[in-house]
Amino acid sequence: MLDKEPMLSVVGLEKTYQAKNKPPIRAVNNISFQVKKGTIVGILGPNGAGKTTTIKMLCGLILPDAGAITINGHDLAVERSSALRSVSAVLDGNRNIYWRLTVRENLAFFAALKQRKTAQISEDIEYYLEFFNLKEKRNEEARKLSRGMQQKLAIAVAMIAESDILLLDEPTLGLDVTSTHEIRELLRTLVDEKHKTVLLSTHDMHLVENVCDEVIIINQGRVVVQDSVSNLKGIFQTKPYRILIEGTLSDSQILELSHIPNLSIEVLDTGSTLLTALLEEKSELYPILNILEQEESPVESIEKITPNFEEIFLAILQKGA
Repeated sequence: MLDKEPMLSVVGLEKTYQAKNKPPIRAVNNISFQVKKGTIVGILGPNGAGKTTTIKMLCGLILPDAGAITINGHDLAVERSSALRSVSAVLDGNRNIYWRLTVRENLAFFAALKQRKTAQISEDIEYYLEFFNLKEKRNEEARKLSRGMQQKLAIAVAMIAESDILLLDEPTLGLDVTSTHEIRELLRTLVDEKHKTVLLSTHDMHLVENVCDEVIIINQGRVVVQDSVSNLKGIFQTKPYRILIEGTLSDSQILELSHIPNLSIEVLDTGSTLLTALLEEKSELYPILNILEQEESPVESIEKITPNFEEIFLAILQKGA
């Protein structure tokens, strides 16, 4: 990804809300980041972190108090039309579609709004109906579609504008498992085959882990870290190991194991015993195994656990990295 140029650049972005007779709320506090062309970048953060406000400023719905936004080489404050020509957005789920228009009518309407050439619109509508697996629903009103299909239609509407950058706010919110999986596959295909650039805000850790190339973690309106998903997975120098033992341990074994740092002992409902240890080196397993061997405690399995993204996210927030 190092050879890819920034498609979106944000420098020193700030936004404060001031309600009458209430103290000001700084939603975005000096945020800076870049999104490279042809990548999927996730904005991750707790509720109120500033994710949605940031997305809305990027697509021109909210004016920032300070900072600069450059989209495909165009300064949003100076060349607004040129900058926004490169952007399509899907905000708050599926609000960018008309409920009483059919699937095909929605695509035709929004393509016309973007002043697409009439001769090309029909061909593109057929392409996106096929691409998003909506052909059988082409004459169905949007309000009668399932939530997953509405979300796919919302993304299709954004795509038919032929924009290079797609901004998504919680694209899998409220979807069932099947629809969520379809959206994940769809986003990856849009980048890998259509060479689009995607910036999405989400609470879906699995979406970030399975789809995103990079992640921006923000908290209290500030960027905590921006890095690749693979690099963030490597932030833990220690690795968790799980050792499953048939039966229970003796008091002497429990006493000896209690002197080993970062090791917990849990007796399961099945009658087995689970040891969980955070180890920096594999060799640190041997003292544990020696204690088990002393009384011939049968080891059923030893498993090294790769930290999931939820654990990484929480660790970064706690450290305030």
